[in-house]
Amino acid sequence: MAFLSDTLARVKPSPTIAVTTKAAELKAAGKDVIGLGAGEPDFDTPQNVKDAAKRAIDAGKTKYTAVDGIPELKKAICAKFERENGLKYAPNQVTVGTGGKQILYNALMATCNPGDEVIIPAPYWVSYPDMVLLAGGTPVAVAAGMETQFKLQPEQLEAAITPKTKWFIFNSPSNPTGAGYTRAELKALTDVLMRHPHVWVMSDDMYEHLVFDDFEFCTPAQVEPGLYDRTLTCNGVSKAYAMTGWRIGYAAGPVALIKAMGTIQSQSTSNPSSVSQYAALEGLTGPQEFLAENRALFQRRRDLVVGMLNEAKGVTCPKPEGAFYVYPDISGCIGKTSAGGAKITDDEAFATALLEETGVAVVFGAAFGLSPNFRVSYATSDAALTEACTRIQAFCAGLV
Repeated sequence: MAFLSDTLARVKPSPTIAVTTKAAELKAAGKDVIGLGAGEPDFDTPQNVKDAAKRAIDAGKTKYTAVDGIPELKKAICAKFERENGLKYAPNQVTVGTGGKQILYNALMATCNPGDEVIIPAPYWVSYPDMVLLAGGTPVAVAAGMETQFKLQPEQLEAAITPKTKWFIFNSPSNPTGAGYTRAELKALTDVLMRHPHVWVMSDDMYEHLVFDDFEFCTPAQVEPGLYDRTLTCNGVSKAYAMTGWRIGYAAGPVALIKAMGTIQSQSTSNPSSVSQYAALEGLTGPQEFLAENRALFQRRRDLVVGMLNEAKGVTCPKPEGAFYVYPDISGCIGKTSAGGAKITDDEAFATALLEETGVAVVFGAAFGLSPNFRVSYATSDAALTEACTRIQAFCAGLV
């Protein structure tokens, strides 16, 4: 329509949300659908967190708050960063937003000018490039494929940096691959960044607590203190605390950047939900034992899904270090025809035929910037995962 802005033409709706919506529509129509597209835990928010929200409501804590977070929550976030990451921040270095997505968006809107480049390792979370475009910047995707376990190599980062580079977006463990960078792997990247003082680092640590086996999480400013003054360390309560719908994300960084992000937020959403902030406060300061229990649950599911997908004809599924996703390669399926007559020309065609013929909803790899792959979220029951993977095996076996 003629009155829509040119900005809108630069972005597209979230493919992950689109897949989840499509699966829900098919279910509502009576179809037997197993949705593996949603990036959220399938268990409920911890009871102590829900109780804290109820107490906040009963205490009348339902008014406007400070634009970028209540003082108590900012203090708790500072304590979290020091306790878990060895990073010291003052409350004026902390911002709280309506979900992790708003935190990233605010930072990009507050800093990007036309022509500014933002380096994004691919595969990437679907929203990174579009948020850069909305902010007027230029996303620069750098492919990190299965041959490097989906991890960007230092020489790739070095080659991607130009005088126009404003940000490097880093996500470990990764959405969509679950790949996690070891301290040594991350140090190799931070060594590159130390040679380019004009490049800022946006570290999306949302899956920090969802790591498996003996993997140890680390974040850029922790590994290289020299990057502290140009790093925005981002996190939230959505994934680890099963609080996706509460919409609370947070970040810490240089005072000037945090203040600028607050200015953006003051003219968009203003403060995050007051009740959600008190719930997040309890999440960060209350019992943490359930985190280990949830990790064990997700690790079992990971092993189940990786094992079954690797038995599917034409599929290769690496074992990730964290998050709750796998990102199998389907090179062996491309160019074939499904039992239902669909031509598997690319990973989008694979995902479409898989949904239509078997009722299994996954997100195709092109949405994340690397093909031919698809993403599975294993944040659902063992029974649903077993059935879905059985259907995927049968679908792949039927390709000719």
